[in-house]
Amino acid sequence: MRLGYACLNTTIPSRFKTCRLQTMRLEGMEKIKELTLHNLNQLKAIVEWNLEYDIRFLRLSSELVPFATHPEMTWNWKQDEDVLKLTNQFKKEQQEKGLRFSMHPGQYSVLNSPKEHVVENAIKDLHYHSDFLDLVNGEDIIIHTGGAYGDKDKAKQAFADVYKTLPKSIKQKLRLENDDKTFHVKDVLEIHSSCGVPICFDIHHERCFHTGEEEMTTLFDNVAATWNSLPKVHISSGKTSKSDRSHANYVDIEDFKMLLRVLQLHDVDVMIEAKAKEKAVLNLRVDMKKMGEI
Repeated sequence: MRLGYACLNTTIPSRFKTCRLQTMRLEGMEKIKELTLHNLNQLKAIVEWNLEYDIRFLRLSSELVPFATHPEMTWNWKQDEDVLKLTNQFKKEQQEKGLRFSMHPGQYSVLNSPKEHVVENAIKDLHYHSDFLDLVNGEDIIIHTGGAYGDKDKAKQAFADVYKTLPKSIKQKLRLENDDKTFHVKDVLEIHSSCGVPICFDIHHERCFHTGEEEMTTLFDNVAATWNSLPKVHISSGKTSKSDRSHANYVDIEDFKMLLRVLQLHDVDVMIEAKAKEKAVLNLRVDMKKMGEI
């Protein structure tokens, strides 16, 4: 089991840079390359820090290449020698140290939208994430179903229909996560039945629907069966209560114990979605050691 965290390291600390569209128009692709190389060097510092502390699972920021999918973007970052010099280092570390890299497109990447241009933009975004992960030997793109748009069953089928049209390079990486408002685990499992997308299980999201532990345990057996590689799961603790959608700074050890019971004997990698980032991983390790898990 690898424990990971998302995007930023608060100890270094790390900071990724972007710019306004007007800045790109005024300063051109040289500015975008400058920002991208800065971001990749920030990522390099994070990966080096993680290896020092034996953290081998990381969600990469979606903002590494500013304006990557914008129609005015003309720089071929995927073939730039300076970019490849850095991404090849990540690939080497991944291969030698057994790292797992994932990405999570933002809330505007919606495959089941009734608006055609929204779906088109979401697919462009998935191409960007897939292309970047290819450069670093990354594994996973995590996405939510989207909206219900007044007809939940139709919305689920819309996701499945679009998923079927995606190129193999994206489908090999795409995983569908249950959310905390509309599409719970049963819903995303139904979508899997329609199109085959693997399911990323988020236990905190499911608890927001007040799903009980016994039912989640049964559901996770079905979730694990959707993967042909090591499943990825998410955990966080509610800020004020078990069903509070806001994430706490750290993961409550009792919540983690429940996750272990739900997982039973399934081996997984765990993404910790806590605001304290890497500190939450280290804190959970201490708690795990006390309970004899490591």
